[in-house]
This record gives sequence, C-alpha cells and structure tokens, in this order.
Amino acid sequence: MNAAAPPLAAPAIPAVPSVAQKVLAFASMSLGMFIALLDIQIVSASLRDIGGALSAGADETVWVQTSYLIAEIVVIPLSGWLSRVFSTRWLFAGSAIGFTAASLLCGFAWNIQSMIAFRALQGFLGGSMIPMVFTSAFIFFDGKQRVLAAATVGGLASLAPTLGPTLGGWITEHASWHWLFFINLVPGLFVAIVVPILVNIDKADLSLLRGADYLGMILLALFLGCLEYTLEEGPRWDWFGDGTIQATAWIAAIGGVGFIARTLTHANPLVDLRALRDRNFALGSFFSFVTGIGLFATIYLTPLFLGRVRGYSALQIGEAVFSTGVFQILAVPLYSWLAPRVDLRWIMMTGLALFAISMWEFSPITHDWGAQQLLFPQALRGTAQQLTVAPIVTLTLGGLAPARLKAASGLFNLMRNLGGAIGIAACATLLNDRTNLHFFRLAEHLNSTNEAMNLWIAGATERLGAVAPDAVLRPLWQITYREAQTLAYSDTFLAVMVCFVLTTAMVPLMRKVAPPSTPSADSH
Repeated sequence: MNAAAPPLAAPAIPAVPSVAQKVLAFASMSLGMFIALLDIQIVSASLRDIGGALSAGADETVWVQTSYLIAEIVVIPLSGWLSRVFSTRWLFAGSAIGFTAASLLCGFAWNIQSMIAFRALQGFLGGSMIPMVFTSAFIFFDGKQRVLAAATVGGLASLAPTLGPTLGGWITEHASWHWLFFINLVPGLFVAIVVPILVNIDKADLSLLRGADYLGMILLALFLGCLEYTLEEGPRWDWFGDGTIQATAWIAAIGGVGFIARTLTHANPLVDLRALRDRNFALGSFFSFVTGIGLFATIYLTPLFLGRVRGYSALQIGEAVFSTGVFQILAVPLYSWLAPRVDLRWIMMTGLALFAISMWEFSPITHDWGAQQLLFPQALRGTAQQLTVAPIVTLTLGGLAPARLKAASGLFNLMRNLGGAIGIAACATLLNDRTNLHFFRLAEHLNSTNEAMNLWIAGATERLGAVAPDAVLRPLWQITYREAQTLAYSDTFLAVMVCFVLTTAMVPLMRKVAPPSTPSADSH
C-alpha cells in the first residue's frame, strides 16, 4: 500500500501591514519627498555666496538652480514607468541613496562646473521620489485616512519650497553654504534604510525594459529639458532675440509634438495622456498648473523684492518670508477638520479665492515694505496653499483606478512644476517690461516745470555742496528706478491674482470624488 502523500503546503499569504507600519512607511517616503522639494529653493537666497566661493559669475551661478530644475522636470513624468520596472520600494530607496550621495558631492564641489553637474544629478534622483509619494498615499490608505494622507502630501509639496529660502538663508548666515547640502545626509540615509524595510506595495517587472518606448524618452527629455532652459534663461537673454533661446524653443516645440504623437500611438506609453479624458483629472492637472504658478511665482517675487528694493541679506529675506510657512502649518488642523465634513471642491474653491485675495493684498506694496507689512498677505497665502493643494490632490488622483495612478501621478506633478517654470518666466518678463514702462512714465514728469523736483534738487545741491550735476541727479535716478520697480511688482502680483480669479470660477466643473470604502488590491 502506498504511503499517503504529504499535504500540499498552503501558499504564502503576504502579511498585511498594520496601520502603524503604513504610517511609518508613508512618513519615511514623505520625508524623502520633502528634502527633494526643499532643495529646489534652498539655494535661492544663497547663490551669491556659492558663486563667490566657487569664483563664478552671476551667469554661471544661476545654473546651480537651473540644472536642478531641468533634471527634476525631466524625470518626474518618467517615475511611473521606472517604479513599474524596479518597484516603488527599490526605486525610492535607490533614489534616496543617490540623492544623498549627490548632496554630499555638492557640498564638496571644487568649482562651478562640478557643482552644476552634481546639482543636476541631485535633481534627477530627487525628482523621481516626488510622484511615488502621491501614489503611495492612495495605495496605503482608504476613507478618511486617505484624505489626511493627501492633505499631508499636498501640504508638504507647497511647504517645502516655501521654507527653502528661509532655511537656506539661515544656514548660510550661521554656518556656510556647504551645509545647504550636508543637511540632507541624515534624513537621506534614514529614508534609504527604512523604505526597503517597510514599503512593499508592488513588484519589479524588468520585462518592461524590453519594448519600452526609448524614442519617447528621448523626445520627452528634449521637450522638457529645452522648455525648462528656455523658460529659465529667456527673461535674462531677451527671449527670441538670443540665438540659443530660439534654438531651444524650436527643439522643445518639435520634441513636444513628437512626444505627444508617440505617446498616443505607442502600445506601452511612458505617460498616461489618456487619463486627461477623465474630467476631474484634466481639471485637476490644470488647477495644479495654476497652483504651481502661484506657489513658485510668489516664492520668486517676494525674496527678489526684498533683495533688490529693500537690500535685505539672505537671512533677513528668510525671516521676512517665514510667516507663509507658519500659517500653512497652522492651517493643517483646519483642513483636517473640514475635509471629512465639507465637499472638497468648496474647500478648494475657498483656498483658490484666498490665494487671489492674498495677491490683491500684495498689490499696494511700497518701497518700505518689510516683514511687518508682508505678514497679512503672506498669512493669507500660507492658509490658501493648504486649503488649495491638498484637495486638488484628492480630487484629481482619488477617482483614478489604482493601475493608472503611477503614470497619472507623474503627469499631475509635472503640471505643477511646469506651472512654476512658466510662472517665474512670465513674472520675470513682466517685471522687466513694466519697470521700463513705469520708469519712463515717472521720468516724463521730472522736468523743469516740476516744482517739487526743483526744490529737491536745490536742497540736495545745498546739502552736498556739489557742482557736478551727476552728483545730484544720480540719487534722483535711483529713487525713480526704485519706485518703478515697486510699481512693477504690484502689477505682477495683480497678474497672478487674475489667474486665480479665473481658476476659482472653474471649480464647480469638477465632480465630487467619493474615496473607495476599502483599500485597493495593491495595498499589501
């Protein structure tokens, strides 16, 4: 008689992570995203110090910022495909290790060329972490937890670049510019160790490397890289009056058209453009674009005003703009209380309207505005950022099937960064044109028939005891130019306000999103 066959072993069932494990895993990934986003703006208040230390001119030093932005904007839409190939766990961990190493190299950069190369590497590796956190928020959590997770991600996405100039200015003032990069080492290593242990939401699929759309990758890199360069450098080089800007603009246009055509016809596209058929996703991506304009344009305008018009140092600029981050943090409990009780569309509409009002409150700006005068408009902006970004994340990504989240998240995040790039370029151009316009209009009134000017010149001549006209007229020119600049900042804030007024009116077009009552199948 044959012996009884041993019973078949039951298939191993993966352990479902506890809520505490999910929270710690999500928090670790959020920390990685935060330091990657922080590094976008952390050098903005310290470029002069970095350039001086590396013996670089202003035209070279600006590439410390530009190289990071170009690399980041190229990799963000690729992150969905990369996470499917290598898995979220290992792509995130590898990116964290690489970002940390690149940060170390930036701190030890020996000349401007090495700094630019290491910053590009840092941006490429940091940028790949950002969309994965947005995706993971919807995979780890469900119901009310999902709303809070989306609020956390959205808040960090706008808080990190807001705090960048403040933290960067403080570090440069109290330590040295090297520590702008060394502060990433401890959190970067923590993320690189913890994420592989706790995050296990999908599996690597190296077979995707076969038949991948490599031509699409090249077209995407040419499109976004050249577009970012054109937007960053265009205002400084008179846009299409410069041959290089003309060339990069044409390459961006051809690459963009080629990439869209390739994506819509390829069997396995890199970016899910068809997600734009979903009304909420299309509108949410547009709202993300406009929010990027407001977020990055105001981060650009306020420190620039304080530096150019008020003559503030990096630390003084950081202290003056710090209130925005404080009020955004204070608004987190308010949003957390409102989100389960109020339709997210109306919370978002309130946030967009508050952002428009904050821009209106910036418009009476005068040459003597400092931290005290900026407090109220920045408080409104900080509150608006929290009430705007968090519901946009939930309304845009919350209604998509889990299988589409990765590819769609990259496109969603790309729209925010594109909005920031276009917003900053438009603001820089508007500042330049409106400053010239206001200067000539003010100068028209400075003639021999202007009694106030004649009295001022007489008083200045008497005080200075000067005979040379230049000694008296130069201060008058400086005052006129200062006032022209200030009026141009007011105009630019009003232009941003118009964008938010129009966007606020579009919110009712979105559909209400009801989060699933159970986690997706990918959540464990």
